[in-house]
Order: sequence, then structure tokens, then C-alpha cells
Amino acid sequence: MAEALPVAQVLLRKGDWGEAAEVVTLDYDARFLRRKKLVCDSGLSFVVDLAKTTSLEAGDALQLADGRLIEVRAAAENVLVVTGNLSRLAWHIGNRHTPCQVEDTRLVIQRDPVIRHMLEHLDAQISEAVEPFTPEGGAYGHGRTHSHEHGASAHDHGHSHDHSGEKAHSHAH
Repeated sequence: MAEALPVAQVLLRKGDWGEAAEVVTLDYDARFLRRKKLVCDSGLSFVVDLAKTTSLEAGDALQLADGRLIEVRAAAENVLVVTGNLSRLAWHIGNRHTPCQVEDTRLVIQRDPVIRHMLEHLDAQISEAVEPFTPEGGAYGHGRTHSHEHGASAHDHGHSHDHSGEKAHSHAH
């Protein structure tokens, strides 16, 4: 009979933990999870079982039931490095809800031929690279920019406010 895999149900955000016993390296898509079997760089397998779907960030740690910490690292992946009029280019990238790593002198996005074509028409300089991809988490903290789930954030508010003069309508998110 196979031995049960260690389970991680606790996520510690970057800067909120000490030294890791293990490292797991994941690309951007793999860092968005709730329950999944993962394999550390050392070969140790474990199961992540979080309360809700969560976006892990490079530098976060998962805590196993026995207290061991597993550091999350961003894997190198195929990206486009974008330079040019960064404020204008960032606006167009954001307008398409494309995850974007924002730096002082460049923007980094996942390789996408449609977005690349659009950026070329905006006079962007684009080069291909393979490097860790750690895009911005959105205006309300950790998470994916395309999510419409508000969670607990400054955006949360009841919808009992008055809509005088408006027809009845729902505020389902």
C-alpha cells in the first residue's frame, strides 16, 4: 500500500515565514490552484489542499501538516519583453486583461501572437525571452487580474444603497 502524501493546507505570503525545507518551481498557470498534487524540485510529492482557489506568488510558502515549509518559485517560461512608451503600452495590455509584469524599463507578458501583433502596431519593441514570469496581482492584492471574485477587499460593500429613480435590478457579481 502506498504511503499517504504530505498535505499543505496553509499558505504563508512572501515575507511572513522563515526558512524553507523544500522548493517547488511552478509556472504562472500552475500557481493558480486549490487542490493539486505537486512535486518539489527535490522530488518530494505533496498535496496542496487550500480552502479556496488561490494565486500563489513567487516567495510564498506552503506549510505541510508536520510544519515543514515549501517555498514557491516562479518557473522560467516563454515571455515577451516589451519596451517603448510603457504607459501607453501598459494601458493597452491591461485593457485586454492580459497578465503583465511591470518593471521600470520594460513590461513582460506571456507569449501571445495576437497581443504581440497589437503591440507591434503601437510601435512597441518586442523580444522573446525565457525567464520567470511574476505579473502584478491586481488592485486589491493577491490574485489574478481577470478574476471577478472580490473576496475580502476594500472593494467589498453591501448593495443595499438607494437607487432612487432606477428600475429594479440585480447586483450579482
